[in-house]
Amino acid sequence: MQTRAAALAALLILAGALGGCSRPGGSETAEATDPYAGLDAEILKWRTDIVAADPLCRSQAQGQKCEAFDVACKALRTITPAEKAQGVTVKLVAALTWNGFDPQQNQSQSAVRSAEFSKTGAAWTRRDHTSVNPESCADL
Repeated sequence: MQTRAAALAALLILAGALGGCSRPGGSETAEATDPYAGLDAEILKWRTDIVAADPLCRSQAQGQKCEAFDVACKALRTITPAEKAQGVTVKLVAALTWNGFDPQQNQSQSAVRSAEFSKTGAAWTRRDHTSVNPESCADL
């Protein structure tokens, strides 16, 4: 019984020590500690925009909907001095792949789109980007 109590006490001490390391200062927000905070939500918004606008996503018939969305790659890009002066703190390119349905060819097709995301303060912006290699996100 004493061994269990000692083991439990050791775990609680360890958990307390590790918990103190997770957030310096204890009051910082995720935005301050994670430069990518909010990016996942922006990528989900991008996916929603694709579903709403892409021709391969127009059909709502069973087996003809857009599906299998996947972030194929993400790669940081260099922030220019002009972008730094505007407050940009993070810039990256991502490629999103999915399967859609082409009614003209009456078959499923795979698709890929690239976008550049940049963060200023806590706000992300997205703009279309030229094609990239979906494995490395290197420009083609």
